[in-house]
Amino acid sequence: MVPDVINCPSCAKLTVKSKFRDVCEECYKAEEKIFDAVYSYMRKRENRAATIPQIIEATGVEEALLLKFIKNGRLKQAHFPNLGYPCDKCGGIIHSGKICGNCAKELRTELEIHAKEEIRKQEVIERERRSTYLSGKNTEL
Repeated sequence: MVPDVINCPSCAKLTVKSKFRDVCEECYKAEEKIFDAVYSYMRKRENRAATIPQIIEATGVEEALLLKFIKNGRLKQAHFPNLGYPCDKCGGIIHSGKICGNCAKELRTELEIHAKEEIRKQEVIERERRSTYLSGKNTEL
């Protein structure tokens, strides 16, 4: 099997795609160095309740990279209660999944409405099919 070659999303260098890393080796090492700095900051008792803006200000980490660490479970909300990341739909802060509870509820409601509409359409088609008939004759006036 030939490995997939991709451009690193961070630096655009060619790299072999890996299921464990989404960046090239150099960018991975740089990310690990930043993670170590963030984790060292967060391990201190007085910083465990730090918010994302406080962490960014103190460590200089980019917000996107910090959110990546949180989403990948490298910084756990159980240990650091003020960490979260934005809901993919509304941008509200969440601690797990991709969307918040309100957006999930809204999505379920929309899916239920869609399912009911599909059932109604099928019933209309079935009624029309039953009420339409063809005679076997083709008569002209």
